[in-house]
Amino acid sequence: MTFTLSNSTNLGSDPTGLTPAVKLPIGIFDSGVGGLSVLRHIRAHLPQEDLIYFADSAYAPYGDKTEQQVIDRSLAITAFLLQQGAKALVVACNTATIAAIKALRARYPDLPIVGVEPGLKPAAAISRNGKIAVLATERALRGDKLLALREQVSAATGATFILQPCIGLADRIEQCELGHDPFDATSAMLDRYIAPMLEQGVDTLVLGCTHYPFVQDAIVRTVRAHTQETITLVDTGDAVARQLARLLDAASLRRTGNDAPQLQGYTTAKVESLAQAFSGLLDLQPPVAHLSV
Repeated sequence: MTFTLSNSTNLGSDPTGLTPAVKLPIGIFDSGVGGLSVLRHIRAHLPQEDLIYFADSAYAPYGDKTEQQVIDRSLAITAFLLQQGAKALVVACNTATIAAIKALRARYPDLPIVGVEPGLKPAAAISRNGKIAVLATERALRGDKLLALREQVSAATGATFILQPCIGLADRIEQCELGHDPFDATSAMLDRYIAPMLEQGVDTLVLGCTHYPFVQDAIVRTVRAHTQETITLVDTGDAVARQLARLLDAASLRRTGNDAPQLQGYTTAKVESLAQAFSGLLDLQPPVAHLSV
């Protein structure tokens, strides 16, 4: 597999005294725009880092792909990000984390890699009644890693996890259909998935896909339409950013003194779609390029 884009990072003279490795960017990828919710946390925790975001939107959603297909996509994208000089990798996709992170770590044992896993442990710690709904893609909920984690946390805490596949929801968010209108298709979909969970008495909802934080307002509205009880939402994006910071510090790779951090976007689909997502979801206007990987 070959890539024709040149390295986005200048590794020439270094008047700041920083080592080239420190100056390299962090690579982040997702099946689409959902990983921007993780990028938002990373920018908040590590504001001086250069970032590359790769949206594999031409192959989205990963939730309806086989495990091997997700592994193959993840390896191909990681190879590209490493060609661009990535010093660390964030798999900002729950489905790709569950399916491919083991293969990625085996292929690149010296690369700091952070994945996104549904926050079952923090949800169990937060829940008052031990009834927790996990909203995720169908592929993520079938993953052996998640099922094993559910059994482990249930055994340790007594919590009950109700798994709810949200078929089609990531697709809606990918199109920036965020449920602002309570009568639109996204809102109807959320009601269809969340209402049965509330009827079963859950008091905690785990957002088990990085797309889902972008419809958090619509989720809260849906919850309020059915109950006035306190329902807690769990988003693991902040924990991912903190873990990335810890890994960078451990490897002496955290960047400081960068007054003009760079953000570059790549997509396998339409450049305009990712640019719109950056603008509409994060109020950012970075350069975006199309890439066939």
